[in-house]
Amino acid sequence: MDTATPDQALCRLDDIPDGGAIAVDAVLRDGEESVIVLRRDDAAYAYLNICPHAGRRLDWAPGKFLIKDNLLICAAHGASFRNVDGLCIGGPCRGEHLRSVGVRVTDGEVWLDG
Repeated sequence: MDTATPDQALCRLDDIPDGGAIAVDAVLRDGEESVIVLRRDDAAYAYLNICPHAGRRLDWAPGKFLIKDNLLICAAHGASFRNVDGLCIGGPCRGEHLRSVGVRVTDGEVWLDG
């Protein structure tokens, strides 16, 4: 997929399995970044694909994430983040948050909030 900018959709909501996540590239204020887009029912949540613990990507393979009980788990050191707010509730960076990326769902598509 092409890199998304604020006037483009990141993905279709249906591209994400309910309870799952995908990675997409997006142009944000700080430049191009890998963004995790999680789906829970008809809602989408997005975060930079950077763990606050060691600054590494959270995916175990490009675009593949460990998710269990609505927790996104960093593949490197096991930090566990709530999918609805990015709060780390277990692991080496407990109490820290993933960096949120504003998104909205419109007509079945997930868009960057400009």
